[in-house]
Amino acid sequence: QVQLVESGGGLVQAGGSLRLSCAASGRTFSSYAMGWFRQAPGKEREFVAAISGSGGNTYYADSVQGRFIISRDNAKNTVYLQMNSLKPEDTAVYYCAAGIVILGQYDYWGQGTQVTVSS
Repeated sequence: QVQLVESGGGLVQAGGSLRLSCAASGRTFSSYAMGWFRQAPGKEREFVAAISGSGGNTYYADSVQGRFIISRDNAKNTVYLQMNSLKPEDTAVYYCAAGIVILGQYDYWGQGTQVTVSS
């Protein structure tokens, strides 16, 4: 069982940056791939980025490639999403998730954190 708690969301102007954090419970954090997803009002949840358990492999959605960076600190049981050059279309609730396979099914989800980018 893994419990996830996101933090770091907020209101930022277009072009600005935010760093989201996701703290995980449990002693097996490094065995899980971690992902970030987002859901904007009226839209389906979409994949943003993912990182393998060791941190050696990362994947990004085309829409955030080159602007967002996913990383993890297994000693702190935390995964991060550094978001740069933010755009109004990045506005959404951001969720972190844990799964066995990096681009497979994610079994554990956090409660989400709101990110709002003003133009």
